[in-house]
Amino acid sequence: MDYSNGLFDCQSPTSPFLGGLRVLHLLEDLRAALELMDNEERDNLRCQIPDSTAEGLAEWLHGRMTNGHSSEAVYQERLSRLESDKECLILQVSVLTDQVEVQGEKIRDLDTCLEHHREKLNTTEELLQQELLNRSALETQKLELMTEVSSLKLKLTAVERDHTDNEVEYLRLVTDIENERLQCEKKLNATKVSLPFFFFFFLHVQVVVFLFEAEVVSVGVSAMIMLNIIISAAETGHKGTDHLDLAGVPPSKSHHEAPLPSSPETKKKTKGLKRFFGRLKRSHSTSFNPDDAAEMEFRRGGVRATAGPRLGWSRESKHNAVDIPFSRWSKDDVCAWLHEQGLGLFAAQGQSWIKSGQTLLQASQHDLEKELAMKQPLHRKKLQLALQALGSDEEDLKGKLDHNWVTRWLDDIGLPQYKSHFDEARVDGRMLHYMTVEDLLSLKVGSVLHHLSIKRAIQVLRLNSYEPSCLRRRPSNENNISPAEISQWTNHRVMEWLRSVDLAEYAPNLRGSGVHGGLMVLEPRFNVEALALLLNIPPNKTLLRRHLATHFHLLIGSEAQRLKQDCLENPDYTVLTATAKVKPRRLSFGGFGTLRKKRQDDGEEYICPMNVEMPKSSSFQTGVRNYGDDLDCLEQVQRQIQTRPLLLCFRTFFV
Repeated sequence: MDYSNGLFDCQSPTSPFLGGLRVLHLLEDLRAALELMDNEERDNLRCQIPDSTAEGLAEWLHGRMTNGHSSEAVYQERLSRLESDKECLILQVSVLTDQVEVQGEKIRDLDTCLEHHREKLNTTEELLQQELLNRSALETQKLELMTEVSSLKLKLTAVERDHTDNEVEYLRLVTDIENERLQCEKKLNATKVSLPFFFFFFLHVQVVVFLFEAEVVSVGVSAMIMLNIIISAAETGHKGTDHLDLAGVPPSKSHHEAPLPSSPETKKKTKGLKRFFGRLKRSHSTSFNPDDAAEMEFRRGGVRATAGPRLGWSRESKHNAVDIPFSRWSKDDVCAWLHEQGLGLFAAQGQSWIKSGQTLLQASQHDLEKELAMKQPLHRKKLQLALQALGSDEEDLKGKLDHNWVTRWLDDIGLPQYKSHFDEARVDGRMLHYMTVEDLLSLKVGSVLHHLSIKRAIQVLRLNSYEPSCLRRRPSNENNISPAEISQWTNHRVMEWLRSVDLAEYAPNLRGSGVHGGLMVLEPRFNVEALALLLNIPPNKTLLRRHLATHFHLLIGSEAQRLKQDCLENPDYTVLTATAKVKPRRLSFGGFGTLRKKRQDDGEEYICPMNVEMPKSSSFQTGVRNYGDDLDCLEQVQRQIQTRPLLLCFRTFFV
């Protein structure tokens, strides 16, 4: 066992002697005894210790103390070294403290710079957001300007086209006026030379007319009296021969005899005879010889102009009034008429075939295709409708709309892509009125949406009596606008409405879509869902679609909205899209119906049927004409045109 004083345990095998334990016990006993003594006793006891013993113990103990002093020096050295290390550490700590303070200053400076840069970054982000907003606004303005430029280009093209047409029309009118002036000068010169002859001839004609009218009136009065007596006798039941004079002279009556009663039929026939003789008196015929009437050459500006049930063509705007039957038109008149109808190409083909207007009236479809080279069925249909319009008793409002107007009309309803096909077929107002599904398919119009667009556009024309300027292209004072006025909106006006309801970015999508006011108001299948699809508004933008639906319903009115809702609840309803195509009708070879059934089936194939349901809203014009019997009227007019020459011959022979 190792002790702190460097001695070893006496029982340890390394101990130098075995009695060391006893010495240690003795020393411990001595120390304990000394501790029990006070100071005096310790001094007395120290005096009693022998000097040798005291010196030995002192020497032994002093050696131990020397060893202790050597250890203390080591410790002192260590302490001094530690103190120097401490001073170095203190110095290092002070240096590090200074460095920490410097670094802290730098950190604070960096924090300040960082905060400053953050403020700059926020300011830059705000400026960037403002620039993005300005850029989007500029892009919107750019789109609007591009739209305006496109519309202005279209207007410029239309104005240039109108200007060109006006120039051509002006040159043609100048030529016609010059020709008319030359003819008038020739007639004036001829009149100056033959004025005395014509004066005496006119007096002779007036005398002949007066004598003939007197004779006709006397014969007519005798015939009416005889007819009245015969009918009255038949009605009263008197069968005796004393009431009739076989020579046609009525028996004498006493002054007190009552007049014979006249039945309604008698009055009708009497009025018919009076009307007939009155027509003879008003005709002012210059000759009553049938041969002279047949051989007499027609002269412009003559005294007699044969009237007919609008079989004559009045060219009031381009020529002097010509009111003769179409069958008696000359070849030049017929060719000029074909030019005005837009069929001048075929007039050149038929110069050798056309003899008069009767040639066209009697021509069949095969003759038109062979002699005039009319290969396209729509050209033959246009000619047939024009000929039928000449024999109609009603005012030809549809005839005012020529093929040039129809091409501009396609721009208005939003279908400019079909202008070339319509212009090639020379489609005019009459052809629009009688347009069929097959006709539209032949004009390359295959979309269901475009068929419905043309259908409702034709219906708008019917509602407005085919007024050329009935469509509204620009906004006006529309505070309390009605559905009837909305139905007159063009495609461009609908786009303006979209811009007014904050949907300007979607408005250009309606170009070429066929969406116009008539389609929006009159077509039950066209609802806000179809409009949203055409505008390319995504289905997930529900707020935008709801905004569109609100303004759309406010625009079209409650009556149109109710019809659209009824159509929407129909089990067969399908959403109207721009990709749906019209399926051509297949011709069936089995089953032959009657002619009337065939006519009804054909009538149902009109793109806008004659009996189409008209709007019931009070804002639409009342008294709209019903076109349900137009086919029968057309057939009657065609038969009237074909039998007109025979009636004229009979009338001339009778007179």
